[in-house]
Amino acid sequence: MSVKRSHSGSRVLAVLEAIAGHQPVGVRALARVLDADKSAIQRALMTLADEGWIRTTSEPPVRWELSPRILAVAHAAQGSSDLRRRARPLLERLRDDTGETALLVVPDLQNFVIADVVESRQILRMVPQVGTRVAALDTATGRAVLPFMDAARQLSLLGAAPDARSQALFEKTRVQGYAVSDGEINLAAANIAAPVFDFDGSAAGAVVVTGPRERLTTARHEAIGKSVQRAAQELSRSNN
Repeated sequence: MSVKRSHSGSRVLAVLEAIAGHQPVGVRALARVLDADKSAIQRALMTLADEGWIRTTSEPPVRWELSPRILAVAHAAQGSSDLRRRARPLLERLRDDTGETALLVVPDLQNFVIADVVESRQILRMVPQVGTRVAALDTATGRAVLPFMDAARQLSLLGAAPDARSQALFEKTRVQGYAVSDGEINLAAANIAAPVFDFDGSAAGAVVVTGPRERLTTARHEAIGKSVQRAAQELSRSNN
């Protein structure tokens, strides 16, 4: 039996997500971002405020930001994540072996999201935050994970079918077991990623090492790539 969806619930969640991406933000700006009626936005804001998810900033004009409640909920959810819990010691070992920041990245609806970060101990280091969205296109994560997703999921994450260049990079990942993005998203950073697989062989995410390009040089890519691949294989439920 088909269950009717709640459009008002969808609107409230959309407003919450827009606040997270633009905070502090006012009603007018939210209406522009969401292309929605101001009165509908205001109703959603009041619902979120009454439940303690958002609050106004201390200085006028009235603008909204997330409250600490969302951090507590996110921490509880991540703390109970089996994948994240199993990944933590592997990320710490990878950080120690490579000297660079190690990440666990998982797929969301239309992006990838950083689920855990183990920071490098170097003074100069890359430190992305948990919850940061990672694009699928031109990233090591996308190149590592997308080759093992079906066409519909690739389309959802990329916004279009992969082109010939992407397909060639996907095949490279299948052959060598890891993927590289070198200065393509951040001119100062290089990233090396390997896919993590679930029981059924589907891609569950990626283990990633990120660092400054001046240290994570081309000469180190293969050695670090193999280390990342080993960590990802150990985390995987299946060897695909």
